[in-house]
Amino acid sequence: MTREQWQEEFNSGRVRDVDYETMSGVPLDPLYAPVNDDVSETVGWPGQYPYTRGVHPSGYRGRLWTMRMFAGFGTPESTNQRFKEILAAGGGGLSTAFDMPTLMGLDSDDVLSIGEVGRCGVAVDTLADMDVLYNGIDLSATTTSMTINAPAAAVWAMFVANAENQGVGREKLGGTLQNDILKEYQAQKEWVFPPRPSMRLVADTIEFASNEMPNWNSVSISGYHIREAGSTAAQELAFTLANGFAYIEAAVERGLDVDEFAPRLSFFFNAHIDFFEEIAKYRAARRIWAKWLKKRYGAKDPKSMMMRFHTQTAGVSLTAQQPEVNIARTAIEGLAGVLGGTQSLHTNSMDEALALPTEKAARIALRTQQVIAYETGATNVVDPLGGSWFVEALTDKLEAEAEQMFAHIDSNGDGSMLEGAFRLIDEGWYQGNIADAAYDFEKKINSGRRVVVGVNEFTEGNDEDQIDLLKISREDEIKQIKSLHQVKADRNQMAVDRSLISLARAAETDANLMPFLIDSAKSMATVGEIMHSLAEVFGRYQERPFI
Repeated sequence: MTREQWQEEFNSGRVRDVDYETMSGVPLDPLYAPVNDDVSETVGWPGQYPYTRGVHPSGYRGRLWTMRMFAGFGTPESTNQRFKEILAAGGGGLSTAFDMPTLMGLDSDDVLSIGEVGRCGVAVDTLADMDVLYNGIDLSATTTSMTINAPAAAVWAMFVANAENQGVGREKLGGTLQNDILKEYQAQKEWVFPPRPSMRLVADTIEFASNEMPNWNSVSISGYHIREAGSTAAQELAFTLANGFAYIEAAVERGLDVDEFAPRLSFFFNAHIDFFEEIAKYRAARRIWAKWLKKRYGAKDPKSMMMRFHTQTAGVSLTAQQPEVNIARTAIEGLAGVLGGTQSLHTNSMDEALALPTEKAARIALRTQQVIAYETGATNVVDPLGGSWFVEALTDKLEAEAEQMFAHIDSNGDGSMLEGAFRLIDEGWYQGNIADAAYDFEKKINSGRRVVVGVNEFTEGNDEDQIDLLKISREDEIKQIKSLHQVKADRNQMAVDRSLISLARAAETDANLMPFLIDSAKSMATVGEIMHSLAEVFGRYQERPFI
């Protein structure tokens, strides 16, 4: 690859009509490289293998990242209103947060759901809730991300069924399903079934999307929660990509060609507070993914080798003390995501260490992205930190550390990253490594070796009045339960029973379960009923304690 080839690709693409110059009027080239264009193969050129400098030749000169704000609280009506506020404020896509009962595959009226309905996200029990959640939103024109894992296939089935009821065909739907079950056993702990049948459901969704939903990302392989649990940047990088390789192997075992589905896999990374380490992490991730897809899994389509990822600023970096300072943290973390080449970004709100974000806090978080995009000049040059001795060395270091961890996973799976993941989850290897890293980091804070502003230093102002917070009322929980009971009273129970019996019978075979899940959703079966029917076949997972 030469500069001339890159330039040809750049010239053939779309470029945003803005002034590409500094604030003082100094013109800026779209790309900077050594004077003699002596670019190493590991760094390369933007839009070219191994994609260290980005997956698009034009970077953000071609198009900005999607400003995808995460929202969900209380009832579907409340969240629908917040969605519309986000879109009106300039948000480019929706990202749905579900409450804990929904994440665990429970209905709002389950005894285990008491006190949790609508608290950390929106409650979704049935297709009726999905209809209210996206009411008045054109699903053919707005991409939608859903952060859900164990019940992902069931909730996705409700989303598809609702879109069809609105007259939007499956082929027109664009968005992302998180659906990353491996990291649940490793870090986030929101599972229902054992790992192997859970992986079967993931493979079903990959296959279904590949065949019927070409614009949908069936899995968002998520390092975010691994990092939030306390991992290092290298562990986040390695565990996330290793899980990606495992999903590749599961789909290939299903009989899919890697180039049929790999272009629609996406990733989800944390943007933590160590600015340069985060940028290097994203660069290393792109390079590793490209190399492995090409050399190990035989991908031929360049799109299979292009890692596309969403970034969210680090929730765990936010402090309850002096919460306004979180605006600065979020801005720095968001800028790291942009300089690392993210395709979409969510910036956390200043109050999220204390509660779900208020409308004002969420708007400030979105405005933070808009300042980065339109005021800082960070989007004027493709990969502006490419060639930095520090950033390139750190990129190489993180890649080397990740490769060491890949080797351990691979050897434990006897040459299979999928089997290695199953075995090491069972042995607690991931969990132990993350716990050790979290403990080491906490010791540094407690000893004062690492300063956290407002926590162990610069605490003046900690006693001042706190900011206004969003509170989810008990009335919202009661309203959601009454709505669920009304749906149950109005539905055809015989149709529900038939759909659930058919689902359970299909689960005993090798059939793809997505059509059966969509039928169950259309019958108005609840998330809890669907998950219970599958658990009768798959069993329920119980993690054993590790010492």
